[in-house]
Amino acid sequence: MEQKIDFRSDTVTKPTPGMLDAMLSAKVGDDVYGEDETVNALETKLANMFHMEAGLFCPSGTMTNQIAIKCFTQPMDEVICDQTAHVYRYEGGGIAYNSMASVRLLNGERGILTPELIEPEINEENIHYPKSSLVVLENTVNKGGGKCYHLDQIEAIHNLCAIKGLKLHLDGARIFNALVATGDKAAAYGHYFDGISVCLSKGLGAPVGSVLLGSSDMIQQARRIRKVLGGGMRQAGFLAAAGIYALDHQVDRLAEDHQHAKALAHALAQTDYVAQVMPVETNIVLFDVANKLNADEVVRALGRKAILCNPTSAKTIRLVTHLDISVAMIDQAIEVIGKLDV
Repeated sequence: MEQKIDFRSDTVTKPTPGMLDAMLSAKVGDDVYGEDETVNALETKLANMFHMEAGLFCPSGTMTNQIAIKCFTQPMDEVICDQTAHVYRYEGGGIAYNSMASVRLLNGERGILTPELIEPEINEENIHYPKSSLVVLENTVNKGGGKCYHLDQIEAIHNLCAIKGLKLHLDGARIFNALVATGDKAAAYGHYFDGISVCLSKGLGAPVGSVLLGSSDMIQQARRIRKVLGGGMRQAGFLAAAGIYALDHQVDRLAEDHQHAKALAHALAQTDYVAQVMPVETNIVLFDVANKLNADEVVRALGRKAILCNPTSAKTIRLVTHLDISVAMIDQAIEVIGKLDV
């Protein structure tokens, strides 16, 4: 039987032996009482890394994003984000449900916003309009094929938000992929964002969890919201230990995932069943199938050859590389891609 190669997402990874050892030996307590020292250590570690005052460990990136949005908005406010943003498309309508805010959707190039796009969409003070109160960026941009913001782009948006009195939040679902790709430093981010969500269960390979970073006051408010949402965990240090291990051992290796993604993109570009491949910056490959085909057909054909991936639209397919993908698997996948009969 052929070995299955799972490119569906970087969330499918399993803990490494070293990570499992760290989890088993974690010192734990009741985190709702603030007594789990491993959770406290993870929150402090990331806050220091990003030069933010405090952190809050949560079960998911959806929860950290939704808590941040609720912290930074009031009912009848408006959130500005790209139309591809995860907080809008893939968090179950949470902005409306949790925060009772509306959303102003912009059309950035591959999901990347600019001050020139944002400024005309900031509402003036008028009782007919929702109050523009928050801008949300995503780094890397999932539906933009893993495209990254660079620090100078973030600085320009921060400056606009500061002038206009808007908060700025980062959905950092794959923030370490962006940092590895751009060479920017995590410490610089704390100067520009009011909130940062750092996901540990995607590229970094931890089994569960994201950490919300912000000011001490904001995180205290976030802790209350987490409780209301049911996110207060008890001996969560077993999970937090995996996050600490990932930060210590599994960041630099993200560059390997990026190289693997570029190799897949190159192979796909040589085939006649692929119309175009989006330029690859990190660990996500997006490609459009040729006119005569639909994405589901190609996904099924790859699946028959033990290559697992997902369509993202009728014509587009996504492959995501991660720490459970070896060089041998990439070689096998490239061979399949080159010979695939659709």
